[in-house]
Amino acid sequence: MSNPMTPQGVEQPSPEPDAKPTQARFVLVAWLCGLTSILYLDRICMSQAVKPIREEFDLSKPEMSYVLMAFTLAYGLCAVPVGRLGDRVGPRSVLGWMVLAWSAFTALTGAATGLVTLILVRFMFGAAEAGALPSAARIVSQWYPVTERGRVQGIMLAFAQVGAVVAPAATAYLIDSVGWRFTFVVFALVGVAWAVGFWLWFRNDPADHPSVNAAELAIIRENGPPPPPINPGPVPWGAVFTNWGILVLGLIMVLGAFFTYFFYSWFPTYLAEARNVGNVEAGWLTSLVIGGSGLGMLLGGWLADRISRLSADPIRDRRYLCMFAFFIAAVCLFLGIRCDSVIYLGVLWSASMCAMHVQLPNWWSVIIPQSGRHIATIFGLANGVGVFGAMASQGFVGWYADYQEGQGLRGRDAWDPLFDVYVGVLVCGGIAWWFYRYTPLADPADTEKIVDSDPVDW
Repeated sequence: MSNPMTPQGVEQPSPEPDAKPTQARFVLVAWLCGLTSILYLDRICMSQAVKPIREEFDLSKPEMSYVLMAFTLAYGLCAVPVGRLGDRVGPRSVLGWMVLAWSAFTALTGAATGLVTLILVRFMFGAAEAGALPSAARIVSQWYPVTERGRVQGIMLAFAQVGAVVAPAATAYLIDSVGWRFTFVVFALVGVAWAVGFWLWFRNDPADHPSVNAAELAIIRENGPPPPPINPGPVPWGAVFTNWGILVLGLIMVLGAFFTYFFYSWFPTYLAEARNVGNVEAGWLTSLVIGGSGLGMLLGGWLADRISRLSADPIRDRRYLCMFAFFIAAVCLFLGIRCDSVIYLGVLWSASMCAMHVQLPNWWSVIIPQSGRHIATIFGLANGVGVFGAMASQGFVGWYADYQEGQGLRGRDAWDPLFDVYVGVLVCGGIAWWFYRYTPLADPADTEKIVDSDPVDW
C-alpha cells in the first residue's frame, strides 16, 4: 500500500509494521452524536411548547405555523451558503460558531414578546442550524473509510433522534416545572458546552490531529479516493442543477421532510385536540414515535455498510431498499390513523418512522459521492431543499385544521383526513427512489477524470 497523503499532497510516514492504530475516529463519533442530539433537541422542543406559547400570546394555528415555518425557511435558505463556507474554511470553525449561535437563539426564544419576535428569533435559529449536517457530511468524508461510513452515519443520525426523543418528554416536564421560557435557556446551555469542547478537540484533517497515528490514518485513507481539499474551487452550478442524481435526491428529501415535520411540529397538538391526550402523555407518545426513527437510522446504517461490502450492484440495492422503506412507512401510517387506541397508533406510527428512516443513512451514502469535490455545498443544497416539504407540511396542517374547525368539525373528524395526504407523499417517495440513477457531477476543476466503473465502494 502506498503511503497515505494529506489533501495538500504532503506524504505521511508509513505505519510501523506492529503499530496499533489509534482510535481517534471513534472518539469523533461521540462528538458527532452529541452534535446531532443537540441539533434535534433544540429543534424539537419547540413542538411541545406550541400550546403554552399559543395560549400566552393568543396566537391562531396559522400564526403558529408562521413561527414554525420561520425556522424551516431559514434552514433551507442558508444550507448552501453555510455548506459552502464549510467547504472553504473547514467544519471545525463553522460548527464551533454555528452551534454557539443557535444556542444563543434557542435561549432568546424564551425572551420573545409576541408573534414578530418569535418569528425573528426562530428564523435566526434556523439559519444557524443550517450548517450542522453539511459540515458533518464533510467530516465523514475526511475521517472515515468508505466501509465504515454507513455505521457512522447511522449511529450519528440515530443520536439525532435520541435528541428528538428526549425533547418532547423533557420539555413537557420542564415546562410544567419552570415554564416554557426558562426551558429554552436550559437547552441552550447544553449546546454552548458542546461547541467549546469540539473546537478544542477537533481538526479538519485527521493527519493534523495529535491523537491520530500513521496506522489509523492508513485505515482512514484505505479503499477510497483522497478526501476533498479545503476550498475545492468554484461550484459548477450549471452542472449541479442539470444533474439527474442530485435532482432526484433533492426531491426525496422534500418528500421525506413533508412526512417527518408533522411529528416535529404538530403531533403533540394533534394528540391534544384530536385524541384528548394530556401534555405529559403526549410528550411520551411523541418520544415513542420519534424513537422509531432512531431504530431506523441504526438499521439503515448497518444495511448501508453491508451493501458497500457485499453487493455486486450497490446502487441498485440501495434504490430497492429505500423504495420499499417508503412503501412500508406508508402502510404503517395508513393503519395507525384507523386505530382508536393511542397506544396502537403510537406503535404503528413509530414503525412508520422507523421504516422511512432506514433509507436516510443510505441517502447519505449516495449523496456524498454524488457531490464530487463540493460535499458540504451540494449536501447542503440537497438536504436544504427539504425546506419546501417541511414548510408545506407545517403550513398545510395549520391551515387544514383551522379550515376543518371552520366547517364545524372537531376532534378526529377535523384532523384525521389530512393523513391520507401524508400516505400519498410516502408512496411518492418510494417512486422517486425507483427513478434515482447515479450521475457523476461534471466539474471542470477536477484534476483527475472520475470514472464510475466500480460503484461497489459506496
